[in-house]
Amino acid sequence: MMAMSRQAVRQGASLNRVPRLDYLLLLTTIALASLGLVMVASASITLADRDLGQPFYFAIRQAIYVGIGVLLALPVYRVRLALLEQAGPVLLVAALALLLAVLIPGVGREVNGSMRWINAGLFNLQVSEPAKLMILVYLAGYLARRGEELRERLSGFLKPMVVLTLAALLLMMEPDFGATVVLMATAMGMIFLAGVRLAHFSGMLGLAGLSLAALAVSSPYRMERLTTFLNPWADPFDSGFQLTQSLIAIGRGELTGVGLGASIQKLFYLPEAHTDFVFAVLAEELGLFGVFVVMALYAVLVWRAFAIAQQAEKSGNVFAASLAHGIGIWIGLQSFINMGVNMGLLPTKGLTLPLMSYGGSSMVIMCVAIALLLRIDSETRCTLDGLSASGVAPATRRRSMA
Repeated sequence: MMAMSRQAVRQGASLNRVPRLDYLLLLTTIALASLGLVMVASASITLADRDLGQPFYFAIRQAIYVGIGVLLALPVYRVRLALLEQAGPVLLVAALALLLAVLIPGVGREVNGSMRWINAGLFNLQVSEPAKLMILVYLAGYLARRGEELRERLSGFLKPMVVLTLAALLLMMEPDFGATVVLMATAMGMIFLAGVRLAHFSGMLGLAGLSLAALAVSSPYRMERLTTFLNPWADPFDSGFQLTQSLIAIGRGELTGVGLGASIQKLFYLPEAHTDFVFAVLAEELGLFGVFVVMALYAVLVWRAFAIAQQAEKSGNVFAASLAHGIGIWIGLQSFINMGVNMGLLPTKGLTLPLMSYGGSSMVIMCVAIALLLRIDSETRCTLDGLSASGVAPATRRRSMA
């Protein structure tokens, strides 16, 4: 009886040590999504009322997208990282298939001269969003399996670059220059953190930079975007119109903003106010204070991703660490680019503000990415505590070097 009592006490102690969710990461995500929902409603209310006769049309759809994202995130959170790592090659093939399918006439949907979307029923799926996440999962698995080859031989570095180049070429055929930049920069960041030789990395980074510069210069449309942001006031009613209206909105916000719902620029002045330029409307209505809050929330999100990656690295799970690094870089880079575009610091890229801009593809995939971070954190803490991760994943596992 005494032995049974001691065993029960030990089991109870183990249960008490089972890691809980990373509440800071979860609450930060909820705060960004909630603030985004409010700003989408505010930025789109006049447009939706005029064009559709439903003032909250876009806000309701955004709420539905959040719900879909949560429903998909729940089963993703239950997937063992070992299984996800094994599925990396399959996910890579699926990502390339999506990027190829969108280019097929009749399958891909053309909007403003770009073939980026596939009709998914409730919303148009922007294939670059799931493709980026699936490619990052594959790359994290490669870095885990071939880490030594990556660090010691040039061939180990060139193999993933071939895959990334293929994906970049498919993205540029849509064309989607912004997604190409984010994918390549995120992947290069993951490879750098995996310990690639500096000489190899510097050479490839220079080559990638020259290639992207050549692509930008070779297209008059992209070249116009690159030069317009330097002086949008030179042509404020044509090529510089969107940026000048964004700058006016941000300037009107001053310190505390004009008040929620009181934006003037969203009244048919600022194009894409509820999508790419929702940050400008937020700055106008909530002022510098609101801007600092949003920046702080994204900083916390990226910090938690890197902290989770560091813990996963300590536990010996290279795949989890690389994937967490990739998600953190991705969210941080895309949010920085979007805010930089809104403030005139970067050329227009057509990238959404993660978890805030209107759009089903971006919202759903970002929810899935956050679920992966939570899963990495849970399994890592179970491993460090010597526990079973939710009863389905072992605390330690052998890794195949094949």
